[in-house]
Amino acid sequence: MKYKSTLAVTAVALAIASTAHAKVYRLQTSQNAGDFTLQYLQNEWVPKLTEMSGGEIELELLPTGSVVPPAEGIDAVSAGILDGLHDTVSRSTGKDPAYGMFADMVAAYDNPDQGQTMCMNAGGKEFLQKLNDEYTGGMVHIVNCGAYTRESLPSKVPIRTVEDLAGLKIRAPEGLPAELFKRAGATSVPIPFSEVYTSLEKGVIDAADASAYVNNDATGIHKVAPYPIYPGIHSQAILFLAFNKDVWDGFTPEQQTMIEVWYMAALPDLRRHAALEDQKLLNRDRQGGSDVKEIIDWAPEERAKFRKIAQSVWEDYAELSPLSQEAYDVQIQYLKDAGLLSEDDADDATATPEQ
Repeated sequence: MKYKSTLAVTAVALAIASTAHAKVYRLQTSQNAGDFTLQYLQNEWVPKLTEMSGGEIELELLPTGSVVPPAEGIDAVSAGILDGLHDTVSRSTGKDPAYGMFADMVAAYDNPDQGQTMCMNAGGKEFLQKLNDEYTGGMVHIVNCGAYTRESLPSKVPIRTVEDLAGLKIRAPEGLPAELFKRAGATSVPIPFSEVYTSLEKGVIDAADASAYVNNDATGIHKVAPYPIYPGIHSQAILFLAFNKDVWDGFTPEQQTMIEVWYMAALPDLRRHAALEDQKLLNRDRQGGSDVKEIIDWAPEERAKFRKIAQSVWEDYAELSPLSQEAYDVQIQYLKDAGLLSEDDADDATATPEQ
């Protein structure tokens, strides 16, 4: 009995010792403090990495804008102000249109698994590393990237067709999303994500490119925008995990591999779990009794119209910079390889003006 008691005490002591020498790495994220995504990763996956590393690595995921403004995240990582970043690629669109092109080639993908495949298996990560090397002097290491959800589009009014977008004021990030809604007849309003709720509540905007259905529910957006379009017609934002290069080089090769494998498990799990949570909420909301008045699912022909408008935006944005063209080419090649563009669409998407 005494032997077992000694073992138990020793085990507790070792556990305390292992967490005592953990180094905490601070990463700013793209989510607000109450968002499902941030909470799920911090509560479910961050402890797994600490355990995998024997208590040597602990991540602290910080809400958007908590250390530096969102648009300055990649610069803060490069300068060592932040150890790393788990953010959307679109934050850096002001540096080069390529960030916007890669961040969210709006209406291109049918589901987030396709966005993850493009990033993890079809050259996306390698391109994102090249892009960030160009603007950070090689001081940011990209671990990996991928979409995790097909966003919904919460609205104060029913939007059932492309024509219904005409005249509406829609919050959209600068770049491709903003241009797409503009060409579809809406007015794009570039307000920060943190101001979406109050802007909907006060009537500054009619609808918002906001986040996943589960995140919009968690932050109460459906209270002021009770007509969500789901599945969304537009966005599958690309997330990425990155570290300051000196921080990354400070990890052992085994730790680097551990982090890579950890993220390649965490992001798909987040995708599946977010989809499950979405379905639970959709089932609840379809039965009534919630803030949602109607869940709107666009007909295939309306989605096709919207995607046709989006293709013209892709093509124009590809011409804005050499790296934007590369971001476009990587994704078009994936869409062709995966059979997600018809032959006619593929020919149109890759044709040069001379053709």
